[in-house]
Amino acid sequence: MTIGSYRQFCPVAMAAEILCTRWTVVLLREFVAGSTRFNELRRGVPRMSPALLSQRLKELESAGIIARTASTSEPGVFEYRLTASGRELEPIIEAFGIWGQRWVDAELSLQHLDVQLLMWDIRRNLDTTPMPVRRNVVQFLYPELAPTQRSWWLIVDPAASVDLCSIDPGFEVDLYVSVDLRTMTAIWMGLDTVRAAVASQRMLLTGSGQLASAMQTWLGLSPFAKEHKLAS
Repeated sequence: MTIGSYRQFCPVAMAAEILCTRWTVVLLREFVAGSTRFNELRRGVPRMSPALLSQRLKELESAGIIARTASTSEPGVFEYRLTASGRELEPIIEAFGIWGQRWVDAELSLQHLDVQLLMWDIRRNLDTTPMPVRRNVVQFLYPELAPTQRSWWLIVDPAASVDLCSIDPGFEVDLYVSVDLRTMTAIWMGLDTVRAAVASQRMLLTGSGQLASAMQTWLGLSPFAKEHKLAS
């Protein structure tokens, strides 16, 4: 990585040349969260162009941080996984998130709303434990968004997986969640709660009382939601 080199022998500078290029730390966050395939990574970084994603993957592979292997289940599909070198970055990525949760102003964070990223994050952190042991379908409605972004369905099968759809999957809905995107993002980040949003009528829950009453538990918040802001 010679473009934009700091030209310093210092290990901090050398590491920064690899890790501080645009999107790299965010991309590493996706690997730490468990994404392994190109399309999964794209859903975690929806504003990153496919061309730049491909470039960053090649750079990380060249640096020995990730390894690319052919999928054993799907011919022609490749998977990317952290190497031993990459796994050593996990506490660094976690520290980035903890610092951001504690010190970056919440109002600033909530200026960057992204429904696709939010729903993807909810999908992969959802806790099926408090849900009935059957298929559960939860539809999220964001009334203020354009029709193409307004409705999202979580299809939860405790015995299988959690799927996310932006097109009606055709199943009967167990719980409707009508909420504005800012409120839902704040809840996900641990800056608000389901109970407070319902009490203030910023969120409307319709359908299964069991799912509604346990929503704060099964929602599976951001890994950094428990971190309390230290800055005044």
